[in-house]
Amino acid sequence: MKDLKLVNFKSLGDERGGLISLEGNRNIPFDIKRVYYIYDTEAGVSRGFHAHRDLKQIAVCVKGSCKFIIDDGDVRQEVLLDSPLKGLLIESMQWREMHDFSSDCVLMVLASELYDEADYIRDYDTFLSEASK
Repeated sequence: MKDLKLVNFKSLGDERGGLISLEGNRNIPFDIKRVYYIYDTEAGVSRGFHAHRDLKQIAVCVKGSCKFIIDDGDVRQEVLLDSPLKGLLIESMQWREMHDFSSDCVLMVLASELYDEADYIRDYDTFLSEASK
């Protein structure tokens, strides 16, 4: 697996506060077709545990922190997201897990496609089989 790709965002804020602009095909390397966010995740809860065949995503912790595990079928890597100034690029065919959510975590995800259940791989052994092809 290539190294995990973190995208750094330029802060456009001033003395009044922070501001970050996210633009498809500019600082986000794809058209943005869907945005969602995860919040109020209880202590000890883990999420994710799936891959996408085609979908690409950028995950940004806009508040708080959480850990990601990204797995391409050969290598598992862990990264801490703890700043709204950086986003984790998650390519297609990468298994993802999210752990260790801080109590104040708000995790925003920008997606390259609309929701499509058929694009999900929710079984790890199935993922390994498809990733090895």
